[in-house]
Amino acid sequence: MLQTFDERNRDLLVNINGELVHRDKAGISPFDSLVQGGDGVWEGLRLYEGRIFKLTEHLQRLEGSAKALAFVDIPPMDHLIAELRKTLEANGMRDGVHVRLTLSRGVKITSGMDPRLNQSGSTLIILPEWKAPVYDRGGLTFMTSSIRRFPPDCLDPKIHHNNLLQSILAKIEANAAGADSALLLDKEGYIAEANGTHVFLVKDGCVFTSAADACPEGITRETVLELCERNGIPAHVGRVSTTDAYRADEMFCSGTMGELAAVTRLDGRIIGEGSMGPLTLQLTNLFREETKRSGYRIVD
Repeated sequence: MLQTFDERNRDLLVNINGELVHRDKAGISPFDSLVQGGDGVWEGLRLYEGRIFKLTEHLQRLEGSAKALAFVDIPPMDHLIAELRKTLEANGMRDGVHVRLTLSRGVKITSGMDPRLNQSGSTLIILPEWKAPVYDRGGLTFMTSSIRRFPPDCLDPKIHHNNLLQSILAKIEANAAGADSALLLDKEGYIAEANGTHVFLVKDGCVFTSAADACPEGITRETVLELCERNGIPAHVGRVSTTDAYRADEMFCSGTMGELAAVTRLDGRIIGEGSMGPLTLQLTNLFREETKRSGYRIVD
């Protein structure tokens, strides 16, 4: 799952507070809260045939996360949409694009963690890239990380923030183990999520996934559950363990950057038949159909 450079991205225009600049000239102040303490919130968006899938839901989550962090200056949704449109049009983008939308608390008057030092308003960064779904459709290998996800009483995962050290540390372990991704558990040892995706199991025709207690409220995760409900596929949200995963018929992960992908190995065990299972394939196809017919029209 090591991503490679796409030549089409060499001359990207990046939007920083409304100014479009070449990727090589884009810069953030060393006094910005993102640099000082990872003090920001973000969303990953995907563009399909001129439409951003679940855009409203993503922007609502961004706003909610910023409110939880007591941001004073939160751009309204119509402003964010206008800046997204401007950025995509300037880059001639319509399909096969992933957008990283970041909002920081902004620039500080002097170094320090105190939010009262932020007196210039927030910093908005829109980074679009030509990027197809990044997951290997042939089946992913996962390993269980020693890193645990914070419970809500330590750091509420409903805040979609830029402090991603847990995920990075877990990914380091996965890389060292030769795995594609790391599975993170909660403090009680139940599955939370992977280092960059949500996780689903299939057993006896029923889809299982963990509750959003030690993992974010994923937009793609929620879409999968909606597809299950609309198509008569039994689904259960609750505690699942690594043992449940080892003996599952199928396992898959979900996320905006990579959509849905089968997980065929975990901790040296082959999951199911060792290939994408029928229910994973059905949900993958249903998800693709959903992205084709829905989404917020942002460019022609």
